[in-house]
Amino acid sequence: MAAGTVLVTGGAGYIGSHTVQALARSARSVVVLDSLEYGRAEAVGDVPLVVGDIADEAVVADICRDHGVTQVVHFAAYKAVGESMEQPTRYWQNNVANTVALIDAVTRAGADQFVFSSSCSVYGTPPTVPVDESAPIAPESVYAETKATVERILSWYAATDGLRSVSLRYFNAAGASFDRSIGEDWTVALNLVPLVMKSMILGEPRLTVYGTDYDTPDGTCIRDYIHVDDLAEAHVKALDVLGAGTLADRATALNVGTGTGSSVLEVIDAAERITGRDVPYELGPRRPGDPTATFADPSRARALLGWEPRYGLDEIIRTAYAWHSR
Repeated sequence: MAAGTVLVTGGAGYIGSHTVQALARSARSVVVLDSLEYGRAEAVGDVPLVVGDIADEAVVADICRDHGVTQVVHFAAYKAVGESMEQPTRYWQNNVANTVALIDAVTRAGADQFVFSSSCSVYGTPPTVPVDESAPIAPESVYAETKATVERILSWYAATDGLRSVSLRYFNAAGASFDRSIGEDWTVALNLVPLVMKSMILGEPRLTVYGTDYDTPDGTCIRDYIHVDDLAEAHVKALDVLGAGTLADRATALNVGTGTGSSVLEVIDAAERITGRDVPYELGPRRPGDPTATFADPSRARALLGWEPRYGLDEIIRTAYAWHSR
């Protein structure tokens, strides 16, 4: 492991806070930078939190200096596919331009190891599934294009500045911590599992299933749902290999998923089976930018990171239900 502190941007958010917990459990020194636009201060626990913007290079420089930052995990970004198609400028500015400002600030401060929160959406609808890292990069939304763009930017920073990076292409993060201390905020979440929980527990609003005419067994989209604790552990492993300097490529992209796809209706069925409660839902039209089916071939992450997902859809539903029932 590299000596020094890990800066986690967006560490008060959903995946960020689980990763902060995982880093703290591994006895890492951690500092969080979060605007709290969507994050919750209490989610970071006792870890130092600086409230600010990743584009504020002075603030980032101060954090790096004051805490001895050598590694960065970058979560801070907007992530709603539909919104990105309606407000593209907001996504170009925050997800791309502000990330460049962050990278400039941390590299000037001497941090040379960077883990980026990317997305399987960079593949669009892949020609074959499970999808591996050799698949064409073919984004179908502005959000996905911002992730693909930052990956390319990181490859150039590897060439020009010597920055070493791992881009983790998430499949669908879901679930909550097993101790029920942190989970996804359903008041702002747009992901399927928290929306299922909200409809089930509150009875309203009814869940909308967007698209029932896809070329899948039940007509609904298929995704690879990965437990958020498994995803958090992948970040810890990525920092380990960056610190050890064992990766052949200075800029590496890895799929982080389970290798199993579940349709929207299968997720609803699992929620009803595990909780014994009904999920009120209605059928709606397709949304622009939604790929038909994506699930991972995570073998490269297993080989390079020594990482293995431990949980499946049942654990995702159980922990999400325990968290949201609070």
